[in-house]
Amino acid sequence: MPAESSSESPNDAIVSTWRAESARLVGALTRMTRDLDLAEDLAQDALVAAMEQWPAAGVPDNPGAWLMAVAKRRGVDHFRRADTLRRKTAELEHAHAGEEATVPDLTDQVDSIEDDVLRLIFLSCHPALTPESRAALTLRLVGGLTTAEIARAFLVSESSMGQRISRAKKTLVVQRAEFELPSGPERTARLGDVMAVIYLIFNEGYSATAGEDWMRPALAEEAMRLARMLVAFAPDDVEVLALQALLELQGSRMAARLDSSGEPVLLEAQDRARWDPLLVRRGLAVLGRAEELASRGEPVGKYFLQASIAAEHARAGRAEDTNWRRIAALYDVLASAAPGAVVEVNRAVAHGRAFGPDAGLAVLAEVDESALGDSPLVASVRGDLLERAGSHAEAAEAFAHASAVTNNESERSVLTRRAEENLASAATT
Repeated sequence: MPAESSSESPNDAIVSTWRAESARLVGALTRMTRDLDLAEDLAQDALVAAMEQWPAAGVPDNPGAWLMAVAKRRGVDHFRRADTLRRKTAELEHAHAGEEATVPDLTDQVDSIEDDVLRLIFLSCHPALTPESRAALTLRLVGGLTTAEIARAFLVSESSMGQRISRAKKTLVVQRAEFELPSGPERTARLGDVMAVIYLIFNEGYSATAGEDWMRPALAEEAMRLARMLVAFAPDDVEVLALQALLELQGSRMAARLDSSGEPVLLEAQDRARWDPLLVRRGLAVLGRAEELASRGEPVGKYFLQASIAAEHARAGRAEDTNWRRIAALYDVLASAAPGAVVEVNRAVAHGRAFGPDAGLAVLAEVDESALGDSPLVASVRGDLLERAGSHAEAAEAFAHASAVTNNESERSVLTRRAEENLASAATT
């Protein structure tokens, strides 16, 4: 890929090139060497070479191809030194005819390279790995994030995250995971795993489960990038399209989720002029493609329904214009298609807005709170519904309980404030 602008510094070019090309680089090298660890090492060697050479020699016209050529040369050197893998040396040297003498032009290899990235995504989301390990490995191999960056995102030490990633790679070796695209029913099942990992990454960025920050935008943005990448691989899959639409629409709100002092702002109080119009347009356009496919009889699932809900919010110019009855109906369908405690809690919110707080409390009463562990979700929603019903003392109690169990400091400040406000209201009634 060319440098983004003539004014881009070599260091900036290295960062942007690595983010854009690392997955293609590692994927292609894994295909050539059949060794994920070696592929990562070769890619890192090429990155180090760029850091050493580009500041003095300038940014190449095709930085991605430059990295690939350097990594392949390092690979050839590695196998020559090993001396027992001459066959693999030949495979590397002749992986693409005519590349040995010149810097390879990746534009002539788009299909192969993009398939390599898809293989890498499926490999990172192997069913033998835990969801947390899948997320970490995906961010490392496909997102190009460092172990330190991933550790910061998930609030663990760098050494712990390094061990998690290392164990995940060892598991892939033990499982003899193939660097090939699954087919048939296995591909369908694995595609679901991939989407679940991308959604997990987005949710951790959009609403951090722990720490001081309300959000981690970089993590949410990376998930959006991965979702767009997945659509390029499966452009006619309704759920893949819907996942991208869902993330774009929810992601459009991020700038409005904090006020000028950094305090969290809940959905109904947000300044919708601060929602990102590009992300809204992109999300609605992608959802439109999914809706067209669905109208032809293609099956829909939980991402389509959630994207449809997000679209109702995006289409409402003001909070009071929100079609809550439509949202409640969509949640009713979602509860049948993808039952779960979180869906039921959100269904309670929708019913509370559409039909009054008592209706929401009735739905919430049926939620199995044990399925959510120590999450503050049920208590915070109960507090909101009780507040709307005018039961301020009970609302204060619910908000205080939610505040006590949350692990996120920003969320705790919001819940504590609402508990205090309701206590004050109760005292005056």
